[in-house]
Amino acid sequence: MPFEDELGGALRRAGDGFTTDQHALVDAGEQRGRRLVARRRAALAGGSVLALAVIATAGAYTGGLFDGSGASGTADVAAPPTLPGKDGKQPPAGSGAVTAEQLITNLRGLLPGGQLTQPQARGTGDELGPHVSGVYDDGRGKAAIAVRLQRVDPKGSIAREQTECGDKTLRGYDDCRTEQLADGSRLLLYKGYEYPDRREDTKVWWAVLVAPQGFLVNVSEWNAAAEKGSPVSRTDPPLATAELKALATSPTWHAALNELTEPEPEAPRESSSAALRDRNAGAALEHLLGGFGITAPIVAKGGEGTYGYAVLDDGKGKSLVQINVQQAAKELDFSAAGVITQPDGTKVKVSTGPGEKGKGVIQWTVDTLRKDGLRVVVSAFNTADQSGAPTRREPALTLEQVKEIALAPGWNRTRN
Repeated sequence: MPFEDELGGALRRAGDGFTTDQHALVDAGEQRGRRLVARRRAALAGGSVLALAVIATAGAYTGGLFDGSGASGTADVAAPPTLPGKDGKQPPAGSGAVTAEQLITNLRGLLPGGQLTQPQARGTGDELGPHVSGVYDDGRGKAAIAVRLQRVDPKGSIAREQTECGDKTLRGYDDCRTEQLADGSRLLLYKGYEYPDRREDTKVWWAVLVAPQGFLVNVSEWNAAAEKGSPVSRTDPPLATAELKALATSPTWHAALNELTEPEPEAPRESSSAALRDRNAGAALEHLLGGFGITAPIVAKGGEGTYGYAVLDDGKGKSLVQINVQQAAKELDFSAAGVITQPDGTKVKVSTGPGEKGKGVIQWTVDTLRKDGLRVVVSAFNTADQSGAPTRREPALTLEQVKEIALAPGWNRTRN
């Protein structure tokens, strides 16, 4: 099969997995929708959200593709986001039989001593879905804590993503594991950081439970009085792993969960496990590197959904290459001088210069925007780690090779 046809097929498979997720990939206030970290707060990040991983390209965090502001609300305690249904809308709420006050009482009763102040909650009748949060103080420092409740298809993609650890290279967590419980529930236990690049010392730990009946309980805790914008008040969040697990698995939440509308089962998107493995930008990047005759061995690779990376080593030092894909992108970033428009209408912006993190790091980026709104950004670095020291004088790829990957014709066929 000709390379271009083979490339087109690979990119179509990868492109099927690309989502617009200008957030749902990272959480941004009340609605970090996560799919992924993709959804840092929603998919893994009950924070899948998820974020949702901080690796910058063209000045943006990859967890949210091109929206890396990390903006947060002004409330003292962040309210965990809700997850949309498969049509992008929030499933209908319950009748409101479980009130916000009852959820606050439930949380207080489940905490191991200490005090819960500044409580905030939504009952089961709220269209945003039930949640409860507050500032917990066990005498060793104040800490934000939050619980989000939802119904999902227990065999669907949201349930799967919420209980998968994700790429450690992107999320930078300390520990993460998934347990299969005796009743068939899956439980994710995660210990990481609010900012994976560690620009602040705020830690976030969470437990995400998905039960066979579709109950989703997401418990998050921080080592500060607020998710963002508050100084660290203690070394670690207050609840140990066993306490976090007990809080997430408590039947106390069942009354509220039973109030929520049971979601329709998700339709299977692919029957082939191989096709599912290919549904990410990392797979497409690897295919492109080989297809354009780039022979430098790949010594590390990975990614999540619309973000992929590979580390090349040609014997002259390791070099990071990364790719971001976004659909329905806006032309805002392509209105400045220096943007070249290709004959097919694709806009191209090339930038070379110092990276945004490690001292001495060089970054070459080609940012492209198709006429149909598909945006592809490819960057190459003279280091294996953007936050680390340079490992070579220049990136392993030439600027022309970076441009070839970003403008590969197969990308044009990723949207049917």
